[in-house]
Formats: sequence, structure tokens, C-alpha cells
Amino acid sequence: MRLTKFTDLALRSVMRLAVLKDGDDPLATREVAETVGVPYTHAAKAITRLQRLGVVEARRGRGGGLTLTDLGRHASVGWLVRELEGDGEVVACEGENPCPLRGACRLRGALRAAQEAFYSTLDPLTVADLVASPTGPVLVGLTVRPPG
Repeated sequence: MRLTKFTDLALRSVMRLAVLKDGDDPLATREVAETVGVPYTHAAKAITRLQRLGVVEARRGRGGGLTLTDLGRHASVGWLVRELEGDGEVVACEGENPCPLRGACRLRGALRAAQEAFYSTLDPLTVADLVASPTGPVLVGLTVRPPG
């Protein structure tokens, strides 16, 4: 199974926010985008989706920025990936050119089971687990904030 670029970006953004320590200034969306190496517009879309999921809190204005919520810090990676990827099928059996086997196909069910096994493997992991050493220190080092 392959994750969408959107999910990959959202996970990297959450991981970057997860290494902020108490007392650190919240990051702006632009800083997250630069840190994970993507265009600002792509990061903004991912951050908006993460906000809707309750994983990221965004505050505007002076002293504002992005922070992870408690849910975001302790969320199951499996849950988060399911939410970001949606509940789509691995293969498209319907649509403009429906598969002629769709009524008697065993492949679709097997692929669905494999997809669930993929997600189930991620279920025990939390965002906090993803940023444990050695990953966390590397993430912190990716952003050099100007003084002041």
C-alpha cells in the first residue's frame, strides 16, 4: 500500500509539531512547510485538515501559531492515517469502466484485508512514539529560527 503525498505531508507536519517543548514559540504554517520541504499551500491544506480532526490547534495573531493538541500528541498513527486517507478502496472496481469481475471477484476482499492489516500495524503507534530518539532530535535540528 502506498500513502498519498497529502498523508505523508500531514504526518511529517504533526511530527515536527510534536517536538515543540513547553515554552517554545508555536510554529507558523510557513515554518512547518519549510521544515518538511513542501510548498506553503500544500502545508496549509494539510494543517487545515489536521485542525478539523482536532490534532492541531492554530491561533492567529501575535503569539499565535500551530501547536499539537493532546489528541494530536497521543493519537494512534493508524487512526490518523485512516482519517487522512479516507475509506476508499485499494482498487477501483466501479466507475466509468467497471471491472467485469466485480460481482465474483475475490481480489477486492483480499486487498481490503491487506489494507486493514496495514492500518492495524500502525494502530499501536502514537505520534509521540514517532518522534522518540533518534527522530525527535533530527526534527528539532531541521528548523533554525532567527533570534528574537
